[in-house]
Amino acid sequence: MAVRGHLIADREVLTNQGWHSVWDPARGEVVAEVPEATPAVVEEAVAAAARAGAEWRRRPVTERVQCLFRWKQLLEEHLEELAQLVTRHHGKTLAEARGEIRRGIEVVDFACGAPTWLQGRTLPEVSAGLDQDWYRRPVGIVACITPFNFPVMIPLWMVPLAVAAGNSVILKPSEKTPLAAGRLVELMWQAGFPPGVVNVVHGGAEVTRTLIQHPEVAAVSFVGSEPAAREVYAQAAATGKRVQAAGGAKNHLVILEDADWEAVLPAVLNSAFGNAGERCLAGSVALGVGAAYPRLLEAVVESARRLKLGPGDVEGVDIGPLIRADHRERVRGYIAQGHAEGAVLALDGRQAGQDLPGFFLGPTVLAGVQPDGVVAREEIFGPVLAVGGVSTLEEAVRWINASRYGNMAVLFTHSGKAARRFRETVECGMVGVNVGVAQPLAFYPFSGWKRSFYGDLHLHGPDGWDFYTRKQVVVTRW
Repeated sequence: MAVRGHLIADREVLTNQGWHSVWDPARGEVVAEVPEATPAVVEEAVAAAARAGAEWRRRPVTERVQCLFRWKQLLEEHLEELAQLVTRHHGKTLAEARGEIRRGIEVVDFACGAPTWLQGRTLPEVSAGLDQDWYRRPVGIVACITPFNFPVMIPLWMVPLAVAAGNSVILKPSEKTPLAAGRLVELMWQAGFPPGVVNVVHGGAEVTRTLIQHPEVAAVSFVGSEPAAREVYAQAAATGKRVQAAGGAKNHLVILEDADWEAVLPAVLNSAFGNAGERCLAGSVALGVGAAYPRLLEAVVESARRLKLGPGDVEGVDIGPLIRADHRERVRGYIAQGHAEGAVLALDGRQAGQDLPGFFLGPTVLAGVQPDGVVAREEIFGPVLAVGGVSTLEEAVRWINASRYGNMAVLFTHSGKAARRFRETVECGMVGVNVGVAQPLAFYPFSGWKRSFYGDLHLHGPDGWDFYTRKQVVVTRW
């Protein structure tokens, strides 16, 4: 069984504060252990980041970008290795793991444009003999705290832009899926990044609190559950740090009668059941408008029934396991509660995969869901789709806007008029038309609204450059 320590400066550090077991969730066995960081280890990581950052920020941006170019090439060369690692300790299928890494590499590619994005502005003669300029300066040490469900992609949403802007980083991956973070940093060393520019510390909530309360940490990038995002935002802001904290979601898919049904079905299935539903852009509520409801329900149930459960590294598998046994029980509890509230179990996946050793739960469809039901309101984070019927598009929008979340909403239609009305009235930061997952590419911000995001500047895109830099204004008279 592998043991992976913290990576601080140029060395691996082991501690005896406690250990976190890393599981292969498809086979129900422990494959690695990582140590819990002590306060002294966090202090050592901060000191290493401060030392490296003082030199790194002075390195010409063109040289920083050359490190990024080399890192991008190494990520491409090691894509299959990274995908295998993700599948082994998260459980998603290899195809999903490859897709995750590809989307992460796109952010590295975007970060290579730093010489353009980091330019400031200048205006001579703002007054008689007076010139004015503003420059982008790095913020300092950035704490990047990432979730279990995308152990490569989410670090790559944060780290490339932070280091391209001249910052140093302390990366704390989820203790459930920590192995990929260390491999990413090893490849950074190989690409020529100086040791200490990016450091890795392992641990749970206490390590997160220590990091975000540390006086030398200037900024916090976080992705996790809504309660955790709210707490991170409050604690970081209370100590004067800038913070971006992406949290929970309850995403809606609205299908009108005029939709292209050949496109609707695969899009809905992938949105609801891809990554075993463990993603913040999972389409977890599907609303059929008018006659679209019975047609949607029948098609989804019939197709979901044929999806194959199994280990993600086995050919032909559609859905991998959930991350842990306790999480599977939590999802089962939501299904039972939804059924008790009156939803119809059109497809019950709670007993699926019982012949497999891992933490499997089959695709589940609850029909006749009402907007006040638990499965319509709460983020379940599993392969569970709530299907409801509404009479009009306006009713669907009211349903969506009543949610405390505002991450994603999608409409399937051939009507430009309906699409425009949906776009203008729905209260979500990411809106899709005829796509199952409205995920922005690297050069656009990941724009959750309401309780899906705490902060002002979102992850990646132009917001990323603004978040990881401070603007300095210089007024000059000669």
